[in-house]
Parts: sequence; C-alpha cells; structure tokens
Amino acid sequence: MVLGKLKGILRLGKRGFLAIVLVVALVGAGVLYGVLGVPSVVGLDNEFGSVTNQTTGIETALVVSNPNPIAISAGNTSVNYTVDMNDVTMASGSRSNLGLDRGNTTLRFSTRMRNDKIPEWWVSHIRNGERTTLRLQSTVHSSLVGRSVRVPYNQQIETDIIGEFNSSETRPVNANAPLVSDPVLYVNETSANWGSVTRETTPIRMRMRVYNPKAVTYTISEIGYDVTMNGIAVGNGTTDRPYAIPGKSEETIRMKTVIRNEHLDDWWVSHLRNGQQTDLKISFYANIELPSGETVRVPLRQLTYEKRIQTHIFENDSAEGTLQANGTAGGESMKTTDSGTTAATTGTTEDGGTAAGTDGTATTVTTESATTDDGGLLGDLRAVAPGYD
Repeated sequence: MVLGKLKGILRLGKRGFLAIVLVVALVGAGVLYGVLGVPSVVGLDNEFGSVTNQTTGIETALVVSNPNPIAISAGNTSVNYTVDMNDVTMASGSRSNLGLDRGNTTLRFSTRMRNDKIPEWWVSHIRNGERTTLRLQSTVHSSLVGRSVRVPYNQQIETDIIGEFNSSETRPVNANAPLVSDPVLYVNETSANWGSVTRETTPIRMRMRVYNPKAVTYTISEIGYDVTMNGIAVGNGTTDRPYAIPGKSEETIRMKTVIRNEHLDDWWVSHLRNGQQTDLKISFYANIELPSGETVRVPLRQLTYEKRIQTHIFENDSAEGTLQANGTAGGESMKTTDSGTTAATTGTTEDGGTAAGTDGTATTVTTESATTDDGGLLGDLRAVAPGYD
C-alpha cells in the first residue's frame, strides 16, 4: 500500500513538473511569436504635491494596460522618470520590481524637484523669450516581453511678464507738497525689455519719456524702485545719475531694474502655494529738486506696474504608447498654456515588490487593477496542462 501511494505521488509530481515545463515553454513561445499581448501606456497624469522651502513634490499616475489573461509578476516591470525644463534637469527617479495585473494597472510614484534649480531654469526661460518647454520622459520596461516604451510629455509654458509696461499713456506726477502746483511732471511713455541675464541677476531695462510743464527746470536727482513677487522682495535699486529737465521740454530717463535670482526659489514656493499664480509689482519713487532748492520725495503711484502671472503646469495631462522593441512610444501629447537628480530611496508595492524613489524618504508605489476574462493563453494552458489554474 505504501509503495502504491509513493508511485501515485511520483506520478502527480511528474504531472506537476510537466505542467510547469509546459507553462514556461508556452510563455516563452508567446513572447517569441507575439502570442502574448504587448503592454501599453494608456494614461499619464501629473500634479504638484507637497511643497517645502527646499523641494517640490510631483505626483505621477502612469496607467499601464496588460492585455494578457495573466498578471505580470513583481520584478518584471520598471519605470525611469525625468523632468526637464528647457533642458535643465529638475528631478529624476526610478521604480523597479513592479508587477502588472490583468487589464489596467495604475502605477503611482512621487518625485521631488529641487527648488534651488529654479533660478537656473528662470535664466533659461528669460533667455528663450519667456518660453519654456517642459519635458517629462517616462520609460517603462517589461522584462517579460523584453521591451521598453518611452512615454514623452511636452508642455509649452509662455509668459509675458513686462509686456504691459510698454505704454504711451500720459500720466501726471503730483508732488502733493505745500506751495507746489501739481502736476510737476508728466510721464508720456514707458517701455521695458529684458537686459543681459546672468546666473545672479535678471535686469529689466526701462525707459520713461518725462515732460516738464513748468517754465523752470526741474532736476530728478534719483528714481528708485522695489520689485516684489507675491509680496516677496526680489529686487530694488535706483538710477545712477540725476536728470535735469528744462521747462516746457521732454527728457528720456533710462534706468535698469534688477531681479535678484537668488530669491526666485522662495518665489516659486509662493507661486505654487498660491495656485500657480503670482502678483508681480514694481513700485517707483522720485526725488525731485524744486527751483526753491527743496527736494521732495514723490511716490510715482501712476507708474506702479502690476502684473498677474498665471501658469497651468500639468493640467489636462495625457499620454499613451505601446511597448515597442525599438524603445519609442506609440503616442505623444502636448499642451500649451499662458509657466537634479536626487538620492534613491526604497518603498514597497502592494504585491511585495520594491520601489526605488528620489526624495530621500520612503515612498509607496500602489496599483489599481481591472480584470479580463480567463480565455486566451490561460485557456490554452489549461488545455495542455490539466489541473493548471
């Protein structure tokens, strides 16, 4: 009796071994001859996450479709991810040891963008005519089918920060001082353009055509300015020489306003926390020497320049592509609006895989799956390997 049971166990073991061999052979043949469906990327969504003084979180949801009736186990899928703004690498990261359920699987991961990269990007944005190309490059690799797909996402960001300063509107300048008849001057025209941007400063070259309506000469000994972005002081300064304006005549005053780039990472934090909105303000004052010899400080409220800057980064994301042997994507999306590599960390996936992160803290990659029927390859396996489930 014992011998009979032993023979039975051996027969079952052989059948089980044969089933495993057949499964492996069929999977290999499926990959080789294209029987296995090729996974594809059917959706991409990005949004800003938590923002600190040092970093900006980018939350990504990558939807990958597995058309096969069997899941791709953990360890067979990986994702690499980079964020570039005008070729300035803002963040990068990777996730590995991921698995794909049948149907759609949403891979979620976080990337931390370094805020100290903002001044470098800003310089490229201004030098490029206030235009930025935001590129997100995701590469998904499946070792099961031995193929990769690159999922590009391009977004054009354009601003017009100083355009509205160009004006031919005539504006009076009032001294609001005793024994002085207002207006003391008229500003007939203002214009501005960007100067030569460096890593440290962003100059704005400004010009004002000023008319003196009086019969006597007025001297503007100094014009000063303050620049704020969402209330954060990013620049200030004064003219470097006085301007004498004879009576009944006009003089062109030139000055250079300077934004200190070192403050722009603080501005970026405020921009995101304010719903991707910035209120730029440049306020002026003038010291005017009157014919009496008295110097009065005049706030140039009529010249105060205010501009609201609104960006829509990551809105309406979409991208799709199929895992192809040549590593290119089957789809690409682009969106037009008005706006460094970090150390790796590990987290876990729901199916027990690990994930390599980028933000110096543990992160989690979660999956959401949809199911398909049990036909196709799984049905073939059951036909040739009885008892396989």
